[in-house]
Amino acid sequence: MRPAPARVGDAIAAIESPALVIDLDALERNIARMAAFARERGLRLRPHAKTHKSAQIARLQIAAGAVGVCVQKTSEAEALAAQGIADIFISNEVIAEDRLARVAALAQRVRLAIAVDSPLGVDRLARAVQAAGSTIDVFVEVDVGQGRCGVAPAAAGGLARLVASHAGLRLAGLQAYHGGAQHIRASTEREAAIRLAVRGVSAARAAITSLGLACPLVTGAGSGSFPFEAASGVYGELQAGSYVFLDRDYADNEPAAHAPAFEHALFVLARVISRGTAHAVIDAGHKSHAIDSGLPAVWQRELAFANGGDEHGILQTRGGLGGVSAVLPALDETVWLVPGHCDPTVNLHDHYVCVRGGLERGVVEAIWPVDARGCVT
Repeated sequence: MRPAPARVGDAIAAIESPALVIDLDALERNIARMAAFARERGLRLRPHAKTHKSAQIARLQIAAGAVGVCVQKTSEAEALAAQGIADIFISNEVIAEDRLARVAALAQRVRLAIAVDSPLGVDRLARAVQAAGSTIDVFVEVDVGQGRCGVAPAAAGGLARLVASHAGLRLAGLQAYHGGAQHIRASTEREAAIRLAVRGVSAARAAITSLGLACPLVTGAGSGSFPFEAASGVYGELQAGSYVFLDRDYADNEPAAHAPAFEHALFVLARVISRGTAHAVIDAGHKSHAIDSGLPAVWQRELAFANGGDEHGILQTRGGLGGVSAVLPALDETVWLVPGHCDPTVNLHDHYVCVRGGLERGVVEAIWPVDARGCVT
């Protein structure tokens, strides 16, 4: 691993750019607010660690009340388990037999759950678990509107029966995540999408219980929709992840009523390396922040970010409040970017630089590794 871009005790000015920076005060407030939301409603919270890929952040979430974390990849689960995270849900399908052998081996060391949506996946998982002598919780994934993974609600019963027929597989309930609803901007439209999802979940649960099987838990929800799943009376566990950082894309959503107010807590520190008459060039391009959900915002500056390529970003002025134009930053001046999409941005960096006391006068309190960086298998 490459050296970190700062040292504990450094002032903000000493951080090398570009760097992935956490505002610890904001992060801790976000974690506390989501934990309180779930606790007050009697819901389990299992945040998605694919957002942060960090055992340290997972520990903070668990200390605040989370039951464990979700991941999407076997290697993410292995990386976090190696750092002491002991309750992990792979909320995704794993089909490859060599990977399922790793899943079964990991289930010997931690409490592990996994999602399935095919008889082939169930049968291969069962063989791997029986060969390892382990036990694993299994959630039947149901497609509630995204059109990605998951069976149709009516098919959930048959797949659940297959799970229950295998030694070593514990039928844990339903995985029901509607990713497509997360960035519907209007709150009323997001709520409508989740109402339809809840109908699908209810049908899937009925298909399971009609066979005499229990459906112990429905798990799902994301940072854009969790208030609606929480109010449904159907979901028992929330999987929101991006709330810890609140990227620019989630911040663009119209807030839902009764949802906690989250703050931007993840930033990319960038430095001006060139100046033109009408633009400034910074040292943070595609290799420093992901743009799949749009370009980053410039934090607390009336500046627009334009795509400058792999290693560069271009800043331009735009009209500010009251018609006052922004001033371009000078050479060697630093700016803070709010990434458009936090998850893939995190995967571009080896370290978090954790700052206490704000982004203007704060001090580096910790350097955390991105433990599961590059864990895509």
